[in-house]
Amino acid sequence: MPAAPTHGYAHRIDVQAPPELVWRALIEPPLLVEWYGPEARVTARAGGSYWIRVDAELVREAHIDVFEPGRRLRLIYMPQPELPSTESVIVDDFLIDSDPLSTSVRLLGSGYPEEEGWDRFYLRLRRGWPLALARLKVALERRPKETAS
Repeated sequence: MPAAPTHGYAHRIDVQAPPELVWRALIEPPLLVEWYGPEARVTARAGGSYWIRVDAELVREAHIDVFEPGRRLRLIYMPQPELPSTESVIVDDFLIDSDPLSTSVRLLGSGYPEEEGWDRFYLRLRRGWPLALARLKVALERRPKETAS
């Protein structure tokens, strides 16, 4: 039996901040709450856990599948209890690249079932991520530049 069809999203943002700070903003709860949601818990390592309260209605919980500091963070999400069950693996993959002027963050989301019960959730994420990434950019670019002592 063929796998059920899925869809995903791809977003990119360039941030005027060092890649180390961008990485920290993806994995450190005090920085996560500045741009992503009001509450976060992360066990920052391969095989660790990633939990974020996005807002009053949405909590996302994931297993950290790939953990490459400063380069890549891949999250495999646990089932959402309010959504239909699925065999699909739902993933967000954050990829960080930098040059002397900026750091780019690419987010590749995949595995969202093309089923009616999933449409609203998928569209919320696909539309919400650009806003969240814009908040990430603003939060990091407003931070004072760290100086060498």
